[in-house]
Amino acid sequence: MDHNLVVLVVDDERAIRRFLRTSLEAYQYTVYEAVTGEEALQCVINKRPDLIILDIGLPDISGIEVTEKIREWSAIPILILTVQETEKTKIAALDAGADDYLTKPFGVGELMARMRAMMRRVHEPTTEPVFRSGSLCLDMAKRVVMVDGEQISLTPTEYDLLKILAQGAGKVLTHTQVIQAVWGETYLAEPHLLRVNISNLRKKIENDPSRPRLIVTEPGVGYRLLMQDD
Repeated sequence: MDHNLVVLVVDDERAIRRFLRTSLEAYQYTVYEAVTGEEALQCVINKRPDLIILDIGLPDISGIEVTEKIREWSAIPILILTVQETEKTKIAALDAGADDYLTKPFGVGELMARMRAMMRRVHEPTTEPVFRSGSLCLDMAKRVVMVDGEQISLTPTEYDLLKILAQGAGKVLTHTQVIQAVWGETYLAEPHLLRVNISNLRKKIENDPSRPRLIVTEPGVGYRLLMQDD
């Protein structure tokens, strides 16, 4: 990850800001701080950070509202911090446009891993026609899927599902986001369609579908396609 990275930390807890500043500056990142949502919005405009670490519970407007406002004009990566374990909060943050979330308390190792994944997605061109993760290879230009060097046959729906997950690799995609992308809004009330197709897709691309290592479930929230080395 780029050591010249500029990170904006938005949290009203001084202890959390101090912890994040110390952790990030140890990696040579430039850190700016904001305490409120409005301050955060001004800082995004004035400082143009490369990544935002944003708490949900702010004293003025929520982190979800801050995310929605930023998404009106910027695609800057946003990592949400929340002490709220509720699935509803995580889903709302992701649906508002956040890229990922961490639940407090968290370790520096996990924070850095999430940040690396987010910045990788920024720097890798989305037009890249070939996606690889472990034994999986997806050639989007040719619509060909290979596992361990063998071509496998997917239904059109399974292929669309895999492509959506690959385009957001490393990122949590909510049930709503995936259903809208693959089937459209009229199917939002039919989550079983997603479950069945994820299950079928896992049987075709996972070595052990009962213990998936590629398409992992974020309980109650959605799915994440993991990036794996060969």
